Amino acid sequence: MSFPMKRRAFIAGLGSASAWPVAVRAQDMMRHLDLTSPDMVAAEMTRADVEAALTSHQTDFTGKRLSGLDLSGLDLSGVVLRAARLNKTKLNDTKLDGAVLDQAWLLDADLSHASLRKANIVAAQMQRAKLDGANLSGARITADMTRASLVGTVLTDANLSADNQSMGLMRAVLQSANLSGANLRHADLSGANLEFASLVTADLTGASLRDALLGGANLTATTVTGADFFGADLASARLAKAIGLDAAKNFEQAMNRDRLLRE
Repeated sequence: MSFPMKRRAFIAGLGSASAWPVAVRAQDMMRHLDLTSPDMVAAEMTRADVEAALTSHQTDFTGKRLSGLDLSGLDLSGVVLRAARLNKTKLNDTKLDGAVLDQAWLLDADLSHASLRKANIVAAQMQRAKLDGANLSGARITADMTRASLVGTVLTDANLSADNQSMGLMRAVLQSANLSGANLRHADLSGANLEFASLVTADLTGASLRDALLGGANLTATTVTGADFFGADLASARLAKAIGLDAAKNFEQAMNRDRLLRE
């Protein structure tokens, strides 16, 4: 049974939403929350408070409300921000290497030019976040990045694949995201949702796109040398002037190749 068929069978067998794993439900919470509530827009600490905590070697900010703060330029390497509220927070040029951002809220957050190497970003909400020029190499990401901006972002060796324990329900969502010029060399995008995303001039050398959803995506002038397209859905994707397509893997095994746009 193929991966998509297994996923559909798993969904059918769940019976009710209450049976879903917490991480799976996290990507469907938006409709149930008041995003204008103090819990989502206010901060319980100031930048000075955060700096003082770091000086005292306090690195666990689990569940903290830090929305709207200017934390740009801070060294938050290894910090635990699990389930923290960071909506519209300025984290540009911040160092978050090895940080834990599982289930964090980063709606409209600015992480441009931030360093998140080997960070853990599972079940996070990052819709419309700005990550232009950020470094997420080696990071584990199953966040919802719908309409996020990742122009020139480094995602080399990053793992954005569907989580096996959730039968693919928990995965990186990059619908309508802008990944123009992004470096995705050897990234694992297996099962990721990239529908209507812009990957113009992105580098997907050696990346895994197995079972990825690429419907409506723009891959104009994208480098795909060694990229694995097995089971990828290419319906209405634009694949004009692709570089290294003849050296891509399993392209003949991709779905809906007859619906590709090549101009």
